[in-house]
Amino acid sequence: MKIWVDADACPKAIKQVIFKAAERTAIITTLVANQYIPVPPSRFIEARQVAQGFDVADNAIVAELSPGDLVITADIPLAAEAVEKKAIALNPRGTLYTQENVRDYLQRRNRAQALRDSGLISGGPSALGKKEVQAFANALDRILSRAASRSASP
Repeated sequence: MKIWVDADACPKAIKQVIFKAAERTAIITTLVANQYIPVPPSRFIEARQVAQGFDVADNAIVAELSPGDLVITADIPLAAEAVEKKAIALNPRGTLYTQENVRDYLQRRNRAQALRDSGLISGGPSALGKKEVQAFANALDRILSRAASRSASP
């Protein structure tokens, strides 16, 4: 398993949780963004800067994604592509996207986007708080524990 982070909009508190998990589990973790992303010195953590442009970072992640990898993203279309490729997709708020629920999330996202485009609603999700960071950390730990137990099985 590798961890891929859609890092352009990933909150700093979530990155800190990811960095600790990468070190603790020795899992290769790549943050992909179209801007410079500082990362701590580590054998397991790297930042990859891609060109500017719509979905360039998402496309770079999808191109290298393998089944069983973990993608951390708030971008639901990227999560849907990850799930389609048999990867695991986790939102920075701790929501796990699955084959069963990702289409529903995609439809809700598209409806909300249409309402924003028409001016009927504005804004996005609420600010990330301690509760959301903890939910993410717990979900990440569950995913990494399952992966470790699978790789330890003969």
